[in-house]
Amino acid sequence: MVDARIGIIGFGLRSSLWRYAHNPGNGSRVVAVCDTDERGRADAAEKIGDGVRVTAGIDELLATDLDAVMVLTPDHLHAEHAVRTLEAGVPTFLEKPMAITVESADLILETAYRTGTRLYIGHNMRHMPVIRAMRDAVLAGRIGEVKAVWCRHFVSTGGDFYFKDWHADRTKSTGLLLQKGAHDIDVIHWLAGGYTTTVSAVGALSVYGDITDRRDNSDRRMWDWYDKENWPPTAQREVAPQVDVEDISMANLVLDNGVLASYQQCHFTPDYWRNYTVIGTEGRLENFGDDESATVKLWNKRSDSYQGEADEIIEVPPAEGGHGGADPLLIAEFVRFALRGGPTMTSPVAARQSVAAGVAGTRSIRSGGGTVPVPPLPPEIEAYFHGDQVRKPVEVEPTVS
Repeated sequence: MVDARIGIIGFGLRSSLWRYAHNPGNGSRVVAVCDTDERGRADAAEKIGDGVRVTAGIDELLATDLDAVMVLTPDHLHAEHAVRTLEAGVPTFLEKPMAITVESADLILETAYRTGTRLYIGHNMRHMPVIRAMRDAVLAGRIGEVKAVWCRHFVSTGGDFYFKDWHADRTKSTGLLLQKGAHDIDVIHWLAGGYTTTVSAVGALSVYGDITDRRDNSDRRMWDWYDKENWPPTAQREVAPQVDVEDISMANLVLDNGVLASYQQCHFTPDYWRNYTVIGTEGRLENFGDDESATVKLWNKRSDSYQGEADEIIEVPPAEGGHGGADPLLIAEFVRFALRGGPTMTSPVAARQSVAAGVAGTRSIRSGGGTVPVPPLPPEIEAYFHGDQVRKPVEVEPTVS
């Protein structure tokens, strides 16, 4: 077997994905890493070891003979870097969210469409066993026709993960309803079988904006300051100098197939997990936990009172690896797609639609909570990506002589 040659742009917060891409002798190896930060370059050289080319510039990385590239840079740089790699004709893995504006997301799609370069978005939650179990139950008709999806996202790590670095600056993230919520909005769309058309939302910077202990943490990374003892949230220290994103938000979504959805996100809860409820015409599903120990409960019999015990418990198969076993499956699918194409679990159109819904929700929050529409995609681009990024031949009508 000849290993696919993988390059990585950005060796920071999501650099842990390298371990799933670097499997010498088993299908893929990381041969080049680009990072403008000296620490990122040093980490890449140390972790990946001999044989990896470490550079400070994208031109040097693209000059390497690559079969695929992974863009793992901060969100506000995604469009710039993905456009570069797509223009260079290198199949591209782009970490989610794909961009922080609708315009940037559409530019990425247009570039991939125009150049024909394969584009893959890293929405790893589609590979999480608990989400797959819920999706399989929906597709099997276990709860009838889906009519509503609710998601509550409790983020105990919010103060450490999102309010001490660039995430807290809306010029670099737009807001956490997009940056953090892109995961969940994508799952809502996937479970519901549709995309958001309008959003109305409320939110606030309720806790972290009042903390006066500030520090420029650009010389550190999240795991340098992360500490479970940072509790309660009002006692957080060394938050970022610029904090202007919401730490709590609640959005109501109307989907194009009539499904109604809601998404709530809070960054100062004591626990950390996502809870999805999917309600259909013949029952409902709900997950308890979202890691390797998660279960999915199914109610499909009438009781007319609170039914603590579910009618059925759907076991979630065990998996190993980051994000509940999703990360190795994500990278394996990307490598296969980069080399051979074909259908994928993730979708660039779906990734764009989750960004667009997050942008619309954030605009709603910051303009009084009114309804904000999601702009549509050009139909030819949507059709291209729904068709597994294969350009269909143009049929020419025969001329009659």
